[in-house]
Amino acid sequence: MVRHARIADVPIIHQLLMVYAREGQLLGRSLADIYAVVRDFYVYEEDGNILGVGALSVFWKDLAEVRSLAVASGQQGKGIGRQIVEECLKEAREMGLERVFCLTYKPDFFRALGFTEIEKSELPQKIWRDCINCVQFPDCDETALAINLLSQP
Repeated sequence: MVRHARIADVPIIHQLLMVYAREGQLLGRSLADIYAVVRDFYVYEEDGNILGVGALSVFWKDLAEVRSLAVASGQQGKGIGRQIVEECLKEAREMGLERVFCLTYKPDFFRALGFTEIEKSELPQKIWRDCINCVQFPDCDETALAINLLSQP
């Protein structure tokens, strides 16, 4: 089941994200940062265990990002990540957003969900809010993809 994250979920979200951050698969986030944006997060819970996390972060009147998407080791390939992204996209539509993007090392996963590759230069809000402070800036090797919600059912 996918649901909005709760305060009690934050330590588990942090642990799951840090596994992938240590592997260089996503950027780590501090506990303080996760607490500050806990309302952005969704979790996939099964039998009381959180098996996946992801967040929808609004950037501008027409733009949001799916970020911090992670699925517990051994749980990949079961549709958990897909369900989290779909819930993020559903919320984005309900909010009236036109486009959702992601920066990822797994572009094929997002392509299968209808995202298409874009240039990072199309995301100045992301660059000035987050990327400018990233240790990988300006040599980011993630792939930028986006989905236009106005052309999707």
